[in-house]
Amino acid sequence: MASKLFIGSLAWTTTDDSLRDFFATVGTVVSASVIMDRETNRSKGFGFVEMSSDDEAKAAVDQLNGKELDGRPIVVNEARPREERPRTGGYNGGGGGGDRGGNRY
Repeated sequence: MASKLFIGSLAWTTTDDSLRDFFATVGTVVSASVIMDRETNRSKGFGFVEMSSDDEAKAAVDQLNGKELDGRPIVVNEARPREERPRTGGYNGGGGGGDRGGNRY
């Protein structure tokens, strides 16, 4: 098991600090972050926590999965590696706009 964990079903009010404090009850937290939407600056409802060892990460999954944080039961799983997405090279929208000529009736 890896030491990085995916945390789902977070309350909108959960912060990096409250996430860190919650996981510190089962071990040493290396990092904790709630993922925020860039446009709205609001939580996306999930985050990541990195524990200092695989044993602590396993303990966190065993002890905290389904527990309540900020009024919501959370989901704690081992984080999967990020999949590479193909790069499109920028804006890839819109084709031709059709005939914009002067066909007026």
